[in-house]
Amino acid sequence: MQSARHLRRWLVASAAVAALTGPVLAQTDKELREEVRQLRQELQDLREQLKSVKQQAGAQFTETLRRQDEQPKVKLDNGRPAFESADGNFTAQIRGRVQFDIAAYDQDKEGSLASDYRRGSVGDATENQRARDLSSGSNFRRAQIGVEGTFFKDFGYSVGFQFGGSGAEEGGRVQDVYVEYKGVKNWRFRVGAFSPPANLDDAAGSADTLFLERASAAELSRALGGSEGRAGLGALGSGERWTASLVLTGGTVGTTAFDEQLALVGRGTYLAINEPQLQLHVGANATWIFQPADAGIDNTPRSPVRLRDRPEIRVDGTRLIDTGNIDATSVFAPGVEVALRYKALLIQAEHFWYQVERRRPAVGPVLSDPDFSGYYIQASYTLSGEPRRYNAQNGAFTSPRPAKFVGGKDDASGLGAWEVAARYSVVDLNYNEGTGGSALPVGGIRGGRQEIWAAGLNWYLNAATRLSADFQHVEVDRLSPGGNAFGTGAATPPAGAQIGQDFDVYALRAQFSF
Repeated sequence: MQSARHLRRWLVASAAVAALTGPVLAQTDKELREEVRQLRQELQDLREQLKSVKQQAGAQFTETLRRQDEQPKVKLDNGRPAFESADGNFTAQIRGRVQFDIAAYDQDKEGSLASDYRRGSVGDATENQRARDLSSGSNFRRAQIGVEGTFFKDFGYSVGFQFGGSGAEEGGRVQDVYVEYKGVKNWRFRVGAFSPPANLDDAAGSADTLFLERASAAELSRALGGSEGRAGLGALGSGERWTASLVLTGGTVGTTAFDEQLALVGRGTYLAINEPQLQLHVGANATWIFQPADAGIDNTPRSPVRLRDRPEIRVDGTRLIDTGNIDATSVFAPGVEVALRYKALLIQAEHFWYQVERRRPAVGPVLSDPDFSGYYIQASYTLSGEPRRYNAQNGAFTSPRPAKFVGGKDDASGLGAWEVAARYSVVDLNYNEGTGGSALPVGGIRGGRQEIWAAGLNWYLNAATRLSADFQHVEVDRLSPGGNAFGTGAATPPAGAQIGQDFDVYALRAQFSF
């Protein structure tokens, strides 16, 4: 009975507690549900806001990237400022080249005109004096600045100016101004003023010549219908192992004539062997002047053609071999070229023939057609091991690239590349010249024979800087044509007198190019 009473009391107490706490618990559950609902809504709102922020940030990031892609690209390519449009259709590269030369001429002491017969160009009184005392000193051989690049992807252009010179700096002249189309595989079609590739030594470019100057034989070849600033129209092709070019050329920029000279300059090359350690280059070239410049019917000679050159240095501008003006209807100058590279050794040679067809006079004797020749052979060896590099587009060997630069953040202790060189060159501008002490035979030409032995040392500090030291032993064998070839009186030595000379040249060059 007592247990029953306890049970009733527990049930009554439990009911009382439930009656008291029931409303409270119901109210608490309702509030909790509302709070959970609110939290869920806030979380959903946060998710929507985060999604919107992500979308906005993504759009801004995409727009930033798009704008960056549309900006022109600017970089320094081996020290050369280069610019490129975002789509790659337009490019521009600023290029420059400075060559500063110093030379000392070691020759016999000068004498008076009447006793010292050494002479320079025919008909040039100034060179009569300079040939007897070649001017030691310095000059800027080249000081060039220009820009080159592409437009609409398949078109190229180049604009350059030259302020250096031979013997004395110039006030400035056009180096090259041309446009070309490159849309045909392996070919470029060019028009404007430029230097067409005339031979192997020419194709290497002035920054990559083995010595301070090209060999005289190659220089004579390129001067006939090529050289810088020559008006031209032609096609230039190249592949992995071949090059071919044919250019119709006129006069050089700044020269005038009654009827401008017209010539064809052609060249073809083939890399017969192309192995990492061994390369063999062979080629042929020719210049054909089929219309010499016309001086006018009242002038004699009416169509003058002239071959002359300096020693292979330009600090003094005196020409010591010179055919004088030849009245001609055409000139044909073929040449052959060969080069062999074995590791760091390079041997290169060319031979040229210069054949002139004389104008037939209306009255008087018909003179025979003169022909001249020239050749050179040169060799180089890179002491530091870097070989000269073959430029497949130009068909020529260019300077070695130093493995370790002098200067620079990473290779401050480098010594650059060192190269030794030797060359023997001959140009013979004599034709039926007769013998010493005698008069000039009819139709003969005493242009002279120049023979040069040269040795050189090149130091490539880095990709842009080069220092060179050259030595030349020059021998000029030339007989006086007599008459008034060099002026009246004592200005012209007696016919058959020796007007050549032997001398040495010591020269240095500092070069910076980009």
